[in-house]
Amino acid sequence: MHFLLFYDVVDDYVERRGSFRAEHLALVQQAHDRGELVMAGALADPADGAVFVFRGLSPQPAESFAEADPYVRNGLVKRWRVRKWNLVVGDGAQMPAL
Repeated sequence: MHFLLFYDVVDDYVERRGSFRAEHLALVQQAHDRGELVMAGALADPADGAVFVFRGLSPQPAESFAEADPYVRNGLVKRWRVRKWNLVVGDGAQMPAL
């Protein structure tokens, strides 16, 4: 199963993230090394959010990631949410029955 973690960030996120960036990226790398985080990245034009793709049996790893993220803890993320994603094409996809 896949889960998407969405971040909605504050307007001055790009200017404020510098002092938290190393810790945030270390958290990203650790989740990836554990095999939980498949891919992640910031949205651009406008820079108003980010999306993380998690793989696992439950949304718990994505939720724990957000709760530990310095961007969330320090108010750069104004809202986050996790959604189950029914992947039909790509690595780990489950094609729906016809």
